[in-house]
Amino acid sequence: MDLMNAIRTRRSVRKYEDKPVSAEMVREILEAAMMAPSAGNAQPWHFMVIDDRAILDSMANMHPHISMVAQAPLGILICGDLSLEKYDGFWVQDCSAAMQNMLLAIHGLGLGAVWTGIYPNEDIVAPFKAKFNLPEQIIPLGFVPVGWPAQELKSESRFREDRVHYNTF
Repeated sequence: MDLMNAIRTRRSVRKYEDKPVSAEMVREILEAAMMAPSAGNAQPWHFMVIDDRAILDSMANMHPHISMVAQAPLGILICGDLSLEKYDGFWVQDCSAAMQNMLLAIHGLGLGAVWTGIYPNEDIVAPFKAKFNLPEQIIPLGFVPVGWPAQELKSESRFREDRVHYNTF
C-alpha cells in the first residue's frame, strides 16, 4: 500500500475477528512507532503490549471509549517518559507522532485499530497508572486496541478548503 493510499483509507476500527496478531507484526508496528520524529530526538516513549486476555477483558470499564478491547486480540499502551524529555512538555507531540506512525503501520499490515486518548484526562490517567504500575514519571497518552478488522469502513475525502489559509488567517 502506498503512503497516500494508507493515509486516505485508514479509519478507526472497533470490531475485530477472533484471530491472533503475530509477534512479527507487533514488532513491525513498534518499529514504525519508534521511527517517529521527536523534539531533540529525545524519543521519550514506552510501549506496553497487552495480549493477556484476562487483562484486556478487565480494561473494558477503565475508559468510557474502549469497550471494543474485549474483542481485540491485543492492545498497545503508549506512554511518555518525562525523565527522557529534552524539551519540557513536548512528550505529548512526540508520542502522538509515534501513535500516528503505529496507526498507519497497523493499517498497512491489513490490521485495524482505534486511538483511544487517555492523557490529559486525570480521571482516565489515574486508573491506567494504577493498573499497569506505571512509575511517577511515566504518563499514559493513549491506548490502541489492535486486531483483524471485522467491519467494512468507507473512506471519503475530509479535505476542507475553508480550513486552509495562506500567509495570514
